[in-house]
Amino acid sequence: MAIKGSLKEASLPDVLQLLAMGKKTGCLSVTHRSNFGSIYFDKGKISYASIVNRRDRLGDILVKGGVLSQEHLDEAIGLQAKARGQRLGDLLVSHGMITREQLHAQIRIQIEEAVYFLFTWAEGTFNFEAEIRPDEQDFLVSINPESLLLEGARRVDEWSLIEKKIPSFDVVFEADRRRLAESQPQLTHEQQVLLPLIDGRTDVAGLVDASGLVEFEVGKALFGLATAGFLHRVGRSKAPDDVAIDVKVEEHRNLGVAFFRAGMLDEAVREFRRVTELRPEDVGARFQLGVAHLRLGKWAEAMTHLEAAARQRGAKASVFHNLALALERLGREDDAVAALESALERGGESEPRVHLSLGVLALRRGDFAEADAHFMRARPLYGNRPPAAVWFHSSSLAAALAGQLEKTVALLQEGTEAHPHAAALHNNLAVALMALGRSDDALRAVQRGLQEDPGLAPLHRNLGDLQLAQGDRRAAMDAYALAVRHHETLGPEVWARLGALRAEAGDADGARTALEQALVLDPQHETARTQLHALAGG
Repeated sequence: MAIKGSLKEASLPDVLQLLAMGKKTGCLSVTHRSNFGSIYFDKGKISYASIVNRRDRLGDILVKGGVLSQEHLDEAIGLQAKARGQRLGDLLVSHGMITREQLHAQIRIQIEEAVYFLFTWAEGTFNFEAEIRPDEQDFLVSINPESLLLEGARRVDEWSLIEKKIPSFDVVFEADRRRLAESQPQLTHEQQVLLPLIDGRTDVAGLVDASGLVEFEVGKALFGLATAGFLHRVGRSKAPDDVAIDVKVEEHRNLGVAFFRAGMLDEAVREFRRVTELRPEDVGARFQLGVAHLRLGKWAEAMTHLEAAARQRGAKASVFHNLALALERLGREDDAVAALESALERGGESEPRVHLSLGVLALRRGDFAEADAHFMRARPLYGNRPPAAVWFHSSSLAAALAGQLEKTVALLQEGTEAHPHAAALHNNLAVALMALGRSDDALRAVQRGLQEDPGLAPLHRNLGDLQLAQGDRRAAMDAYALAVRHHETLGPEVWARLGALRAEAGDADGARTALEQALVLDPQHETARTQLHALAGG
């Protein structure tokens, strides 16, 4: 159940306490003016936090903490540019520049700093959506929100003072060098870092980026210098009209992102459309509109927006990949392949999802060898992470259709270990094991799948098949009944078997209903027709 509200009515610390006490799991989205942040929870503990448009400061934090030298950071950033898709932290560890423990400690600091910055947002809205987890994060922390409240409250108090000197991040300061030279004040480390960067042209946001310090540290340092008379405001970095348009664009964009993450897709579409009205050339908004329409199942609208984004210079592989998904849904599979080939040319060669989609299209064409080749290309691109559940599903299906049942079982066993909560993979494993005659193993796979999703109809159908093969006809009848209760159009064969078993049990009316439903789904189903005639004759 979603929890929504205004930060004027309920402060962020109050919301965090509520989620902690309720041991909630999900994502808390927070919007403030042109800013958007997310805090993820796992059973009431903070597991991750991020702020949109906030530069990833992991490298800066490592240098500031003395864990990494600036030279090593610059070297790692250069390597990262060549190794697309690899995270900076993983690259630093793999090259022996820092240890895994040092990386984890600094990521924790990074997450805490993001939460502290969100505490300073006194206006805006919040929205909590349960069971949403951070995308592709290898390392998650476990922080009790209450442990951050004291430091957060202190920063909020200080920030209310800082805002009197620094009302916005587009303010530009100039340093009074003569007065500094005459006074020779004792400066903090942060002030020593900032002073060489203050040039009368760079705004506060630019100082944050250039210094590697977090916003609170920059604000506190500048406040001290300005209060002492060593800094003077000389203007703003943007003209008022430009600022107004930029603010509106970012407000609508961030609201769109927040609505999208909360699953409020119609509202997300509305906000992204407003961005395109203010900035027709905005490629990002076109892309986001396309993805939102994909989620809504509006394939033609998705294609229109994604084609517009793809026509722009510099369109990335993700634009063409999502365009391919829309084209595929519209039945234009050749055009979808062409879009995926364009994605490969735009850097998608290192994206496993692009190869996965090419494999799925080859699978639909019946070219199992080509499909398998694409799936095998995708696999190493996942890096240290296990492939996505859909990869195991698709690659095992290709192996099964090619008659390679042992390979199918091996892939699905690995898939269920990597994604133990994916009930569909347990079901597919059961089917493959049944085909190999390994009924006991198949039964265990079905039962494991039902633990994860008791409402998945194919699991009940396969359970019924296994129980029928073992001679437990009553249990099989109950399993088939559950299967069609969860999915009435699961298949005529299930209804026919259910009808036969009900007839054996003396339930003529129930048998007739099941057999008639089998004929509704398949009017040519001879077994169901024969049994129905037999019931009528009896």
